[in-house]
Amino acid sequence: MDRSSAAAHSAHALADLGVCESPAMADVLRLARRAAPGDAKVLVTGESGVGKDLVARVLHAESSRSRGPFVAVNCAGLTESLLESELFGHVKGSFTGAYRDKVGKLQLADHGTLFLDEVGEMSLRMQALLLRFLEQGELQRVGAQERAHHVDVRIVAATNRNLAERVAAGQFREDLLYRLRVIHLHVPPLRERRADIRPLVAHFANRRGNGKQFTETSLELLERYRWPGNVRELQNIIEHAIWQAETDQIGPESLPPSVRSTEPLVPVRERRRQIADELYDGLVSGVCSFWQDVHGLFLRRDITRNDVRTLVRKGLRATRGSYRGLMPLFGMDPQDYQRFHNFLAAHDCKVDYREYRTGEAEDEPRRRELLPELELRERRAQAASTSASTLH
Repeated sequence: MDRSSAAAHSAHALADLGVCESPAMADVLRLARRAAPGDAKVLVTGESGVGKDLVARVLHAESSRSRGPFVAVNCAGLTESLLESELFGHVKGSFTGAYRDKVGKLQLADHGTLFLDEVGEMSLRMQALLLRFLEQGELQRVGAQERAHHVDVRIVAATNRNLAERVAAGQFREDLLYRLRVIHLHVPPLRERRADIRPLVAHFANRRGNGKQFTETSLELLERYRWPGNVRELQNIIEHAIWQAETDQIGPESLPPSVRSTEPLVPVRERRRQIADELYDGLVSGVCSFWQDVHGLFLRRDITRNDVRTLVRKGLRATRGSYRGLMPLFGMDPQDYQRFHNFLAAHDCKVDYREYRTGEAEDEPRRRELLPELELRERRAQAASTSASTLH
């Protein structure tokens, strides 16, 4: 990206964050501007779609490096070998497919800022390579024989993962976390800063420049929606509604069904508990199907990772930590065991089973309901047998 494009993106970032009116986002922007002039590494955390990349651009735009390049790398979008080449570069012939020399992003970002998006997805080997660079500041391309050279780069990293949990699970290096988290900025989800919804709606609508406005009813629906995709989802819905509307007044009929059918707003923790409880009861009673209902809701982003984790925790509590026990409990075929594990691992929904290993697994709820009656019948049969033996 050339400097004029980078400057335009930074201006958009400042504009998008500048329209936010909630105290939470005001604090994030204030802290970002305080951190911008220095060279300290910054870790930006928050759910997908909250605008972590915008915060990174503000950090760059208001720093002394603003005349230098802003280079972004999505760590989740590349395999380990490709990510190493992307960051450090490579020389021709260093591996299969290396037909020419390539300059890495770290070198391209010299005297500027390197934004490592989704840094929590890095493999442990890549984490070790990044840590070595952060400690020594030396850069050497893959397959290069020449002496490593220094580059002057400020690192801003972002993740939607809980890196402390990943450290505890052995999936992220603790020393790297400390290196990256010199300054920590957390961007709250949109559902926790609903005061920003109206100004963001007006901002995104004005950017289209066609004069269309949202009715009060539409705005109320947008404020009540739970926004699992955060600001990115809001922007997409605004563009969809503007395209859908046939008049200058954008009413509820132009909004997606998921927004129009929003139930009254409840606190986030209570909402998650209610959703998990309803899905759990539906699964164990056979009313719901995991693959059709839970899996479908998750892919449509109507429920979050935390909702799925809460559901799994409730199941593991019932099975005393047995993931295999979740198959009959959730009404799944035993052959779906590996598919279920792959789904949870791919979307970071796995829960540590060990804290639930406190005894024998409970049976399915329907079977538990029958146990007292079966035990009573067994005791009656034993008593009858004993009585018959005594008579004989």
